[in-house]
Amino acid sequence: MTDFLLKIWRLALPYRSRLLLGVLTGFVGGLIEPLMIATVTFVYGLIFPSAQAAPLVAQLQFAPDWFREWLASAQQALTSGVTGHRWAVVALVGTIPAILLLRGLFGYLNIYLLQWVATRVVTDLRVRLFDHLLRLSAGFFSRANTGELMSRITNDTSTLQQLISYNTATMVKDPVTLLSLLGWLLWLQPKLTLISLLVLPVCALPIVIFSRKVRHSSRAMQAQLADLGGVMSESFSGIRVIKAYNLEPAVTENFRATARRFIGHYMRIVRATETPGPLIEFVGAIGISLVLVYLALQSGGRTGSADFLAVILAMFAMYRPLKNLTRLHNNLEQARAASERVFELLATQTTIPEPAQPKPVRAAGAEIQFDGVDFAYGEKAVLRGFSLTIQPGQLVALVGPSGSGKTTVTSLLLRFYDPQRGAVRIGGTDLREFHTRDLRGQIAVVTQETVLFNDTVRRNIELGRPGAGDAEIVEAARHAHALDFIMEKPDGFATVIGEKGGQLSGGQRQRLAIARAILKNAPILVLDEATSSLDTESERAVQAALEELMQGRTTICIAHRLSTVQNADVIVVLDRGRIVETGRHSELIRRGGLYQKLYEMQFQG
Repeated sequence: MTDFLLKIWRLALPYRSRLLLGVLTGFVGGLIEPLMIATVTFVYGLIFPSAQAAPLVAQLQFAPDWFREWLASAQQALTSGVTGHRWAVVALVGTIPAILLLRGLFGYLNIYLLQWVATRVVTDLRVRLFDHLLRLSAGFFSRANTGELMSRITNDTSTLQQLISYNTATMVKDPVTLLSLLGWLLWLQPKLTLISLLVLPVCALPIVIFSRKVRHSSRAMQAQLADLGGVMSESFSGIRVIKAYNLEPAVTENFRATARRFIGHYMRIVRATETPGPLIEFVGAIGISLVLVYLALQSGGRTGSADFLAVILAMFAMYRPLKNLTRLHNNLEQARAASERVFELLATQTTIPEPAQPKPVRAAGAEIQFDGVDFAYGEKAVLRGFSLTIQPGQLVALVGPSGSGKTTVTSLLLRFYDPQRGAVRIGGTDLREFHTRDLRGQIAVVTQETVLFNDTVRRNIELGRPGAGDAEIVEAARHAHALDFIMEKPDGFATVIGEKGGQLSGGQRQRLAIARAILKNAPILVLDEATSSLDTESERAVQAALEELMQGRTTICIAHRLSTVQNADVIVVLDRGRIVETGRHSELIRRGGLYQKLYEMQFQG
């Protein structure tokens, strides 16, 4: 637990001034509770002096003479109704609402300051976690569950926000209240206080028993909450398939079952959190009963009613902070369970380390080399001894059956992964010696799976080169043959295209992606079935634009439709992770190998 609290303190360190001020106001607020009880009993003793075992003024030997004289005159006014001293009566009785006002003020400042710190700490943590996840390798995301990652960023961090805001207030204020009340009672009536505290060890039993249940259920509840997010993420992403196969009932039942498991763990936490409270109240009532039994059986003089009132009020006032501290322990266990998942993610290391002293990338006019590359996804080998040299300005097409490793080649070039053996080089320098940001800045990519964002057309194209001018964006759209359909939209380049470009057709989405790549103007171009979503007329137009774009650039083109790569400088035929043929289209057709078989399968009609 100490290590967990130290981690939270490090997160809050940038806002320590307001955090400490919030803690200070909580400390003062904790002292006001016993002060209020003391004031009520004090005023009660003045109004009813016969209720005191000894004259009230005589008990305040430590007070200054002027204060004791003022109290004596106020007490006289209260008992005899002396008109001249009514101002003292009003001032004395007015201390009760004044103290309540102070309690409200310090309570407000305490919660406000801690909430201010909590929201900023959690926002910083979310940004830090989000940024850390974006920097992890592509291999991490191939294994991770999107819904679980979203749950960790939102739900798990929200638990920490609750801890810093409300639980920190409890952690500071309530112990101060308890200790000050206990100290005051020991000073006022030590014997009665000690009798009432005989049952205090019993109060610790519910905390110890139920905290273990909270710890286990909290971990399970956070896991189920992540599963709920995963079900929703998969369902919304695959809504077309769900509807096409009438899977709504099955998906809903899956969601319902996951939600029920979440409810089960949540209710266990509720039971473990709320059960100790009534038990503590019951045990506390036994303590007060012991005091009453002692007083009833006492043969000598009994305690004055004002002192006894103070003891009873203070004991009842101790129940609320004691119950809060019980809940605090359970909340700490919940927060620790949630934070374990967050800090576990933050501790995840990327499998693509950055070099300590990166070299500059000079991709323009440089050859690309794949030298004896072996690569596998887990235990599944994809590339075996892959060696290929691509000359500057060449158009190299990668063809072959599905699963032969074509996309893996470009993933290694972009350094989404590192090869298990061998090396990928640009200009003779291993990619692992470049900073990934610099490397990817030299490569433009257009994939079969078009990635667009819920933003304007202009912004989606501008992502190719942030800060590009309007004229450059329009020119890129024109070369991608996207300008006509963009201008047909009511808002033109300011049109918001929806999530994943849902407001556009497949061909329009692809042309925006091509416009983005054109705007980037990188020396290396990767095309992964870039024209697969276009109709015949648009494909011809965009292919012509791409051929113009490829002039002077090194281009790697992945193609299933062999008609798009017949003019490639080199066609590399892959099969089961190995190069089985290389050459131009006409050469490969004459050889009668795998390429010729693939060609005939596509054009046999």
